[in-house]
Amino acid sequence: MLSLRSAPEVAAELAQRVRSRRLQRAWTQAEMARRAGIREATYVLFERTGKISLLRLLKVLDMLGLLEEFDRIAREPDYAGMTLADVVKPERKRGSRRRP
Repeated sequence: MLSLRSAPEVAAELAQRVRSRRLQRAWTQAEMARRAGIREATYVLFERTGKISLLRLLKVLDMLGLLEEFDRIAREPDYAGMTLADVVKPERKRGSRRRP
């Protein structure tokens, strides 16, 4: 799969989105860290660089009400209401060769 952005770029953008959500609530970085139960220095580093452990990120997202949304990542598809034709891939058929 071709990706136009690197993992560090995605992490940095995620950190900025989280920062924006924090600011919408008028919370300081110290307040966010306290609410999430992580060290302030850890949270500040996350906003600056995008680097954070997964468990700490989940704590931050939980404080912002985003944990359920994050939990949907990489889930198996929901097949309820789908027909068999929606699930089964069609058999690949080869074209006939033309004979001269």
